[in-house]
Amino acid sequence: MSHSTVPRSSAEAGTPVKTAAASGDAAGPREKREKRVTGKLSLRHRFRRDRVLILMTLPAVLLLLVFNYLPILGNVVAFQDYDPYISDNGIVSILHSPFVGLENFQRIFEDSAFWNAVENTLVLFFVQLVLFFPIPILLALLINSVVRPRVRAVAQAVLYLPHFFSWVLVIAVFQQMFGGAGMLSQLLRQNGYDGLNIMTNPDTFPFLLTAQSVWKDAGWGIIVFLAALASVSPDLYEASAMDGAGRWRRMWHVTLPALRPVIALLLVLRVGDALTVGFEQILLQRDGVGPGAGEVLDTFVWWNGVRNQDFGYAAAAGLVKGVVSIGLVLAANKVAHLMGEQGVYQK
Repeated sequence: MSHSTVPRSSAEAGTPVKTAAASGDAAGPREKREKRVTGKLSLRHRFRRDRVLILMTLPAVLLLLVFNYLPILGNVVAFQDYDPYISDNGIVSILHSPFVGLENFQRIFEDSAFWNAVENTLVLFFVQLVLFFPIPILLALLINSVVRPRVRAVAQAVLYLPHFFSWVLVIAVFQQMFGGAGMLSQLLRQNGYDGLNIMTNPDTFPFLLTAQSVWKDAGWGIIVFLAALASVSPDLYEASAMDGAGRWRRMWHVTLPALRPVIALLLVLRVGDALTVGFEQILLQRDGVGPGAGEVLDTFVWWNGVRNQDFGYAAAAGLVKGVVSIGLVLAANKVAHLMGEQGVYQK
């Protein structure tokens, strides 16, 4: 007895088959979701998504453009014999001031006062790098080791308080302590010794500036390193303690590796800022020690530009300082990359 059967292929032929083109509409939302997950959105979609954040940052961006980037155009006076009294309008004065080419730069490299300012700047930078840079790290480790939160908060507040003092107040306090008529000199004289005037001693001036910076700004650096320490998981300390590691080994193998990226970033920024060592702090004390020991690049630019009104010459010195600072940032960031750290920007 024969049985009629329907061919499988004909039964399947009656059913519609979804092709890639027909299923394109169904796969569209999935592709869009994948783009959202992977971050491959168009500029218009990203702007609509982040429009609130963009509006929040817009005032800061405008301030940065107006006060930091637009003044860069004024560096053209470094190639001019700039005379601001040609017109009441600064732009008109720039347009009508004669160009002198590289004459101002030639004067700079032949000026012994400029090289003296460079030497003082580098000496002060190295002294502060060795004596000041590690202190916030050590204080942050010390505060982080305190068990009681109240004691930790009080110590952090006391160390951070001088950051709000002006340099005038800081220098006045040091003058009362270490000046010729200060407490230290009076104490020495009462005991039959000669008084000391550390505030006007050119030999100890870099160490004096470093001590002032430590007292005023060490608390600010502590906050940065404490924030980095707060991100370290307590499980790492517990695991290392279970393995028999003591306090010093936990600090060496857990705490310091957690601080290493932050230390590398701040070190790169500090090297890039090597030629800027505190304008207001040094200007207030420059006359006390004399320009031979108290002149740095910032005060050199101010003295020649504002006091001597040689604006083209001062602008050329400032431009040289800016170019060298950019080179130092790039070199320091390259060293950070070679050490396996991110630095200021990634590769």
